[in-house]
Amino acid sequence: MYEECGIFGIYPKDLKTNIAQLSYLGLLALQHRGQESAGIAVGSRKNILIYRDLGLVAEVFKKDILSTLNGDIAIGHVRYSPKDSNSWENSQPILQQFAGGSFALAFNGNVINKSELSSVLARCGKNFNGSLTDSRLICRLIEATKEKDLEKAVQKAVKQIKGAFCLVILSEDKLIGLRDAHGFHPLVLGKIKDGYVLASEDSAFSIIEAQYIREVQPGEMVIIEKNDFKTKQVFPSTRKSLCIFEYVYFARPDSNVFGENVAEIRERIGARLAIEQPANADIVISVPDSGRFAALGYAHQAGITYQEGLMKNPYISRTFIQPDQALREYSVKIKLSAITSIVAGKRIVMVDDSIVRGTTSRKLVKLLKRSGAKEVHVRISSPPVNFPCQYGTNTPDREELWTNRFSIEKLRQWIEADSLSYISLEGLTGVFQKNKPADFCTACFCGRYPL
Repeated sequence: MYEECGIFGIYPKDLKTNIAQLSYLGLLALQHRGQESAGIAVGSRKNILIYRDLGLVAEVFKKDILSTLNGDIAIGHVRYSPKDSNSWENSQPILQQFAGGSFALAFNGNVINKSELSSVLARCGKNFNGSLTDSRLICRLIEATKEKDLEKAVQKAVKQIKGAFCLVILSEDKLIGLRDAHGFHPLVLGKIKDGYVLASEDSAFSIIEAQYIREVQPGEMVIIEKNDFKTKQVFPSTRKSLCIFEYVYFARPDSNVFGENVAEIRERIGARLAIEQPANADIVISVPDSGRFAALGYAHQAGITYQEGLMKNPYISRTFIQPDQALREYSVKIKLSAITSIVAGKRIVMVDDSIVRGTTSRKLVKLLKRSGAKEVHVRISSPPVNFPCQYGTNTPDREELWTNRFSIEKLRQWIEADSLSYISLEGLTGVFQKNKPADFCTACFCGRYPL
């Protein structure tokens, strides 16, 4: 399973720090949402400059590059490749001309009527060179409105889109943020001195000393210009469909997503998992890093000692490139190692956030048993993933999802665990205080798609 993209936008006033440097820091805080490419666009009264490339934020942006990106407004993007190839041309932000001048756009989500919209554009003479990403499609839709006012052009364009999306857009003198009507993905608004910031998560605010204001509401457009912002309700929001995987896996633990802290929610999920799926064990361990807080919650609820039995190599931040099958077999060992003195002779509960294909779980169980673990009981802090996501998460096709193809017992046998259990869907959606179970998109578990 891949992560979603991360977007960032900033329009400060009278700050001495280079705006590209602030954007760089914000993107570093969102790096977990995409590790394949990074980009920053800056706008001024004169022009819009963009620099983007493949790689991590710190790899793409060196000091000499940041120093050349001068402007008053900036947006940034970190990307993973959903269904498009990971190539430079698909990195973001995107620069686009329209009737009123030019703009840059960064996107997170998935347009599900892309084929229909691309046909409409083709009939209007808008042909595409290279792959048609969702971000390029939206740029062309904005251009095709022929509106000179960017706000009006964006509103007309996005009303044609079906799917999940968050956008940040800059022109020479304004910054726009927009969230789809269902609110699938998070987008938050913050204040920095006498300016404003937009980001996928508020964990991007503290690093630049910005203060959280509130979430951008589903269907809401935020327009930031000069020293203030205004909002418009572009879509009526009749039903929320918040991506529950933000809590299970995507978001940073220190982020507040959809009104609740991610670390606290993961601990509650783990506690509920311990109630539903207990195990006789000596220690509880997590699969770093997204399983950590669920494992803590499980251990506290079960009264079992929590220990760090698996150690993650902090210098392996992206998928390791394996040129042949022999080296591919070592991929988990490169990323994770077992601490033998902790796991040897122990009955272990290993808590992870999800199982998609089961390959990693199988390798970790083997790793723990080779390190002397007496028993390994696998507990998963989300229900079985039985259906592919259509709204921005790159899950495999349904026939590739192991829990759809095999029973839990067959999967347990294959990963060679002593037991395997998942939290129930009711248990997962029942741990929240500010959101109701019906507020969440759980289509990847149950197959009931909101759109």
